[in-house]
Amino acid sequence: MRSLISLSTFFASHPLTSNAPYKAWIRFVDWQIRSRLHEEVVVAWVGGQKLAVRRGMTGATGNIYVGLHEFVDMAFLLHFLRNDDLFLDIGSNVGSFTVLASGVCGAETWSFEPDPDTARYLRRNVSINDLNGRVTVYETALGSHNGEATFTVGLDSVNRVLPSPSGGGRTVKISKLDDIVGMGRPTMAKIDVEGYEDHVLDGATSVLGSNLLKAIEVETVTPNVTSVLRTCGFERAYYDPFTRQIERSPAGPPASNALYVRDWEFVGDRLRTARKFRILDTEI
Repeated sequence: MRSLISLSTFFASHPLTSNAPYKAWIRFVDWQIRSRLHEEVVVAWVGGQKLAVRRGMTGATGNIYVGLHEFVDMAFLLHFLRNDDLFLDIGSNVGSFTVLASGVCGAETWSFEPDPDTARYLRRNVSINDLNGRVTVYETALGSHNGEATFTVGLDSVNRVLPSPSGGGRTVKISKLDDIVGMGRPTMAKIDVEGYEDHVLDGATSVLGSNLLKAIEVETVTPNVTSVLRTCGFERAYYDPFTRQIERSPAGPPASNALYVRDWEFVGDRLRTARKFRILDTEI
């Protein structure tokens, strides 16, 4: 019952379903039926793309119910990225952001997902959308050093690196982002690593120093994250997908991740001039 109440609140407050939450409930019921009949369900998504979804994929099923599970963060990506940009999807999970970046926007994406089971589902979504030429999957965690780390198992979108070896986890590869990116120069990055963001940034000094990197979405913000990004010229920003405006103070619908940008004129011009996207019954 508690989960249904939470869903009801989510549907009623989400910008793409608040005007007709009953439609989200119809999609929810349809998913419940189809997912019990089939181990994997391939659903149509934004811009002609598809998602291969299984039971327990909370982020992916959210996209089925409300169009864009993380509305502001995903809308910013859709409006900001352009063909031939390089997008870093750090903590890709099953690839929702990757599919939007490469399948809808036409950008090149480097996707980082250390869990081998989840990485398999990520590759499945890359494959069914014919994105193998645009997406490179790195089956590694990112951090401040190269080596190995302990990673949780069976937590779907909240799997994470553990600070020390612990029972119930699995050993995964961990790498410094700087050592992977090399001469690659990303335009945007999304870092969703369940509290390990500090360590990712510690291994990304060169990447952060590139002026071509204009925007970063970060799930967990600590004083160190703020300090590192500020030192590199990034400022906290707030985006309203309906007005296409970025502000330095809270504006628009709440976001799941914190947005940081530099070169505000460049970013703002991109957002204003992006093509429109129709998602469910709404054009953004």
